[in-house]
Amino acid sequence: MITQSTRGRLVTGGAVLTAAALALSGCGRSEESPESAPQASTSIGSDPATGNLTVWAMGTEGENLPKLTKEFEAANPGTKVTVTPIPWDAAHNKFTTAITAQSLPDAAMVGTTWMGEFADLGALDPTPAGIDTSSFFPGALDTTKVKDVGYGVPWYVETRVVYYRKDLAAKAGITTPPTDWDGLKAMAKAMQDKAGAKYGINLQPGGQGSWQSVMPFAWSAGANITSDDDKEFTLDTPEMQEGLKYYQSFFTEKIAGTDLPPNQTEAQFVSGQAPMFISGPWMAGSIAKLGGDKIKPNIGVFELPKNKTSTSFVGGSNFVVFKASKNKDGAWKLVKWLSDGKTQADWFKLSTDLPAVQAAWKDPSIANDPLLPVFGKQLETAKAPPAIVNWEQVATAFDTEVEKMAKAGQSPEETAKAIQTKASSIGTGS
Repeated sequence: MITQSTRGRLVTGGAVLTAAALALSGCGRSEESPESAPQASTSIGSDPATGNLTVWAMGTEGENLPKLTKEFEAANPGTKVTVTPIPWDAAHNKFTTAITAQSLPDAAMVGTTWMGEFADLGALDPTPAGIDTSSFFPGALDTTKVKDVGYGVPWYVETRVVYYRKDLAAKAGITTPPTDWDGLKAMAKAMQDKAGAKYGINLQPGGQGSWQSVMPFAWSAGANITSDDDKEFTLDTPEMQEGLKYYQSFFTEKIAGTDLPPNQTEAQFVSGQAPMFISGPWMAGSIAKLGGDKIKPNIGVFELPKNKTSTSFVGGSNFVVFKASKNKDGAWKLVKWLSDGKTQADWFKLSTDLPAVQAAWKDPSIANDPLLPVFGKQLETAKAPPAIVNWEQVATAFDTEVEKMAKAGQSPEETAKAIQTKASSIGTGS
């Protein structure tokens, strides 16, 4: 099952109704006169940052960031960074309320799928010259772009790979992880037939966030969510149907089940009931905590096998500067400092958040880890959905149709058509 931590779910979550309310109340870019609208930054000064900076960050990142920004304050005497931790479940509404009230901080950590909405409301300052955008993983950098304009930077990333039990794979006669779709299915089947698993692989049979389970296979087959200009959905194509057909086949062939209790992926992995699943880096710690020292050496990971490409989902959080900031130069200097490879490596040691800057993955704390380099390799080709305003509504419709396909036998062709129809009805919001 492609599982998500609470953090992961909320990174990709959003309160569409709040956005709609904002739009209806006229609180957005369209209401600003050219004279009153804050001007975008075009460059970052070379002198040290000065003045006070206010920052919002969610979850444990909000709790840990002040420990890191002490170094920034030391390097920029006279600068004071005040970080306000915000609970994830209240974050989106707090941001949208602050956009309405024009009471935003100077900079903030934001969910990747909020970018289109916040940019559309005119709240974000475009990324100025002076930020080395070539240093980031390409898929992560794409999450900062709205209509080809970059806003902020990727701060930390995560992606999904295939977890497997090494000991049961050996029992099943698998000595080398598969690299293509046929190999993945053969390995999962062998886990059932030779290693005693109830199901060879744990895949999400619909429900919230299941689009993240399916899209890697659709991307692998060559599908895209939208046209190149993001104005039209392209969810009913032969490539999308191929990805859906492959995903459904695990259920129709009883290699994956629809009857496994949800949110027990770690236990099902440790028991051997379902010794393979697809998920992010946080699951290694969860499995080790549950299975103890006995399970640790038997945790293996490999990149998603390919059809045309090996393409996983990239998530994480971005760091942005708000257009209304009174200290944008200082805020962008903070963002630039947070994007430095050494700072990113230091942040990983402090938070375990995976760096968005590729150079930071050379740090021994990551490079010498037995599992993390596989995630780093997968990040090189990982993708995210386009930053469109209505994506969360479309994602919910996608999840509903995936569930019909996995549990009720709706055909891949019918599923693709239904997703496309619903998405087109919702619109991109642009």
